[in-house]
Amino acid sequence: MATAETTALSVRRREPAGSRAARRLRRQGAVPGIVYGGGEDPLAFEVDARQLRYALTHGHAVLELSVDGAARSPVVVKELARHPVSGEAVHVDLLRVRMDQAIEATVVLELNGVDDAPGVKEGGVLEQVTRELTIEALPGDIPDSLEHDVSELQIGDTVTLGAVRAPRGVSLIDDPETVIATVTPPRLQLEDENEIEAETEVVGEAPEGEAPAAEAPEGAGAAESSGE
Repeated sequence: MATAETTALSVRRREPAGSRAARRLRRQGAVPGIVYGGGEDPLAFEVDARQLRYALTHGHAVLELSVDGAARSPVVVKELARHPVSGEAVHVDLLRVRMDQAIEATVVLELNGVDDAPGVKEGGVLEQVTRELTIEALPGDIPDSLEHDVSELQIGDTVTLGAVRAPRGVSLIDDPETVIATVTPPRLQLEDENEIEAETEVVGEAPEGEAPAAEAPEGAGAAESSGE
């Protein structure tokens, strides 16, 4: 688990001008955004797309925001909108924070030891059901990610959020019963079991649409014998 550090982000103030102006900014290599909170008025800005990309991929939870070269102030990313095809950022919301006040944040959950899990070695499929967690912590204590070891999981095992250990100063907000990972049997085994179940018939049950054979009347066999 990496600890949070600060990354500088320089932006330029802009006047909100609707979606057309926002599209023009994107064509020029900039991303529109807004910063709010901290008892101050919301402020619309634009930021170089490459600088934002770097801050999001190489930086940490807390960013040091500077507007038009002014003094920096700590912020965190509250919401990031991405293009559905390219995945590039198209809008970013930033929240002003105080380093001495806890906030809620979303962090990535990483699973370690997937390939070492006995269930996976036996052909099972380990599915990560939950990929992000909501936490509460001081801005400076927000981790880049949380990790959980799954190297002991067997086929049929399920892991819930209650098994995840958060570092000191970090509280998990989500329901402890939230499923984060499960190991299912091999797909081929499931298909074989389904085929066997489908082919199994109840003993004595006539095929659909065919009436069961009628029983011979009592004594019929004796009458036939006497007539020979």
